[in-house]
Amino acid sequence: MGMTPLAVLVPGLGLGPESYGPTRKHLEIPSEVITLPGFGYPADKHDDLRVDAQADRLAAEVKDRRPEGRALLVGHSASCHVVVAVAVAYPELVSGLVLIGPTGDVEASSWPRLAERWVRSAVWERPYLIPTLSKQYFRTTFRAMARAEDVGRHYNLAAALVHVGVPTVVLRCRHDSLCPPEWAQRVADLAGGEAWTLPSGSHMPVLTNGRELAAFIHRTAGVYKTG
Repeated sequence: MGMTPLAVLVPGLGLGPESYGPTRKHLEIPSEVITLPGFGYPADKHDDLRVDAQADRLAAEVKDRRPEGRALLVGHSASCHVVVAVAVAYPELVSGLVLIGPTGDVEASSWPRLAERWVRSAVWERPYLIPTLSKQYFRTTFRAMARAEDVGRHYNLAAALVHVGVPTVVLRCRHDSLCPPEWAQRVADLAGGEAWTLPSGSHMPVLTNGRELAAFIHRTAGVYKTG
């Protein structure tokens, strides 16, 4: 009998464990949230926030939680870089990837371009999210978020994706300008996976589209590549 799937959820930039609350309440498989510097808690001034260093941290945490098997890794926004890097460097730990609103298009990684896309996405977010987002951002600190984003925006996600060898699903919402449809499709194509656009929401589907995300996590947890 196969081992019960485990979903490891990594918060997006600045977000904390509670960001996955609306998704986890619909999950019917075990799940754990793993936070990282800039992705759930503040970064010490000596912390190495490069994607590969974050991937090493995440891999060590996954090994502790799943010493005899692999886990489905779920990333949101900039943390998609990290879960992809783990899948490439530690393939023995990963059974599949769910990438939610992945950023990482180096052709649109300048601060002005990112700010423009953020504003276009933010206007579609629901006002009730402001208190919970503010609480999580202030806890992680804007300094840590800026440091993590500054190194992450130079990470060549496209180059890493071609080395991914596990089932991959890319999800975005209709009004997400930080992850436009053409970028989501490119991410999926490079990883040999599939891309889906949810009919509502913007860049925070972990908070607004939990039921739909859980359905895709279940689906990916049961899909395995052959050959």
